[in-house]
Parts: sequence; C-alpha cells; structure tokens
Amino acid sequence: MGKLVLLTVLGASLALIGERLLTFREKLTASREMKFIEPQNCHLIEGLENGSEDIDILPSGLAFISTGLKYPGMPNLAPDKLGRIFLMDLNEQNPKAQALEISDGFDKESLNPHGLSTFIDKDNTVYLYVVNHPHMGSTVEIFRFEEQQRSLIHLKTIKHELLKSVNDIVVLGPEQFYATRDHYFTSYFLVLLEMIMDFHWTYVLFYSPREVKVVAQGFSSANGITISLNQKYVYVADVTAKNIHVMEKHDNWDLTQVKVIHLGTLVDNLTIDPATGDILAGCHPNPMKLLNYNPEDPPGSEVLRIQDVLSDKPRVSTLYANNGSVLQGSTVASVYHGKMLIGTVFHKALYCEL
Repeated sequence: MGKLVLLTVLGASLALIGERLLTFREKLTASREMKFIEPQNCHLIEGLENGSEDIDILPSGLAFISTGLKYPGMPNLAPDKLGRIFLMDLNEQNPKAQALEISDGFDKESLNPHGLSTFIDKDNTVYLYVVNHPHMGSTVEIFRFEEQQRSLIHLKTIKHELLKSVNDIVVLGPEQFYATRDHYFTSYFLVLLEMIMDFHWTYVLFYSPREVKVVAQGFSSANGITISLNQKYVYVADVTAKNIHVMEKHDNWDLTQVKVIHLGTLVDNLTIDPATGDILAGCHPNPMKLLNYNPEDPPGSEVLRIQDVLSDKPRVSTLYANNGSVLQGSTVASVYHGKMLIGTVFHKALYCEL
C-alpha cells in the first residue's frame, strides 16, 4: 500500500512538473512576427558595447546609464569588462556617452550595476541609487553626482536580508525606495526550477532607515518599477507573466493592486514620460533568443507606450520594434523633449529623435 501511494505521488509530481515545463517553454519560445517600427533618426551609441541595462534621465536632460551587468543565466559577451555608469547630455546636438569616474573608497571592480534611480534633494543635489550585484549578491549603492567633475562620490552601501535578487529600484526620498525582487532563490538551478514551477514568490519591498518591509507580493518575477508623476501609483513589471501591475501607494508605504495590464510580451524596465505620464516599457519579444544568444539570429527589441493607464481600456502602442538587426534585447526606454534612449541587456543603446 505504501509503495502504491509513493508511486501515485511520484507520478502526480512528474505530471505537474511536465505540465509546468511545457507552459514555461511556451512562454519562452513565443516569437512573434514583428512589424518594424523605427523612428527615422536613430543611431547606436558608441562606447556602450557592454550593455545598457537601465537608464534614468534627469529633468535637466542628463541621462545615467548602467552597463556591464553580469546576471546568472544570461549571456555575457564581455566577461572581463567592469561594470560602469555612463552619462549622456541629451541637450547636446550629437550626445555621446561618457563613463563617470567613481570616488576612491569604493571597490570599483565589484560594481555589477542593474537597476538605477535618481533623487534630487531640496538643495538640488543629485543622488544616484544603483542596484549592485557584487559577487552575485545584492546591495544598493548611494552616490552623489558631481556635475562639474562628471563623477560619482560613493556615500553608502545598503544591505538587508530582504534585499536579495534585487532587480530595479525607484527612489522616493533620502534613503527611501521601493525595490523589486525578481527571484526567490539565488542559485541558478533553483531559480530555473522556480521559473518552471511559476511559484509567484517574488515581491516589492519598501526600504527606509526606520523600516524595511514587503509591501506587495505574489509576482511571478517582479522586474522594472517606477512611480506615476503624481506619486500616487506605482507600476511594477512582472516580466515572465507579461504584464504590468498598477498599484496604489498608501501613506504607510503599502501597495494595493488596482489593475493588471496584459501586454503579451516579456516586460522589463519601466519609465514615465515626464510630459504625459505615459508608461514606457522595454520588452523582449524573443525570450528564447535572449537566453540562447546567437549573433547570427539575435533577439529582437520592442518598446511600448501605455496611455490612459488608469482607464478601463489603456491604449498600447509600439514606439520601436526591430528583429535584432539593429538593436538586440531591449530592456528600457526613456524620453526627454522628443528624444528617446533605448537600453539593452548586453548590446549598445539606441538614440532616437522622435
């Protein structure tokens, strides 16, 4: 009798794993036929050959770009290159990327930058918060930006037991931010199992010096995060679920879900158009090509604009779409006065005039 029960449980478990594996494969192998949508005036930005994972643009038009991310399970086309933060001035006629110097006292070789977010204090001092993965761990590094010297002064490293597998961050005030955890496990084998089984164990946390807590959970893989212009709503990309969660922010920093916008493509980082409040999403239309990188058949890129976010029927339009012949593996798009920067996992960034 005991053997029969064991065999029954084993059979049911294998059947469940098989069903989840097929579902997972369908998610990753979905490769849509893409209609090319490319603004006429676009060009790749030199100097960012080691990726351009995340981008944040100040109201002044200065854009910060994180490069050199090394991420478990993702192709690494430049393993010997150090992670860097680049700057572009979008007010220039032909803006170029410039690597920012980082102050002494910070281990530059440990910089493995992922998501980033800026904060401007009352005295107009600019602070850059960077999700870092030193030795594949997770920290948040705080820098002060020195505009005249084009440099970053390292101020603080934030660590916490809830800050694990951190993907992206949006800063709300001095040492106050929301951050996403994209995987529950940290070892690659368990991460793969987690994705196949679709556990929905990832979350959004709130951090401040006084309080650190999970404020929203149940995501398949919480990825990009940003906040509305009026600071009332937080938008969270659930990358493998192919959707964006619209969350209401409360006075105690908790988040409650308002709605989910389904997009049918893997959604990475999110930004807000400062002129309209629309969401811009960097997306992956060819996820399997992203994981199994082949320079002869590279992954495509897609940028979506979501308008009327809070309405019953948000409007989704495509700002950019390419099969990889120009831009490979888009992660983020950010706009400033009719100009757009599109970042990628391991490829260059693209500059467009809309």
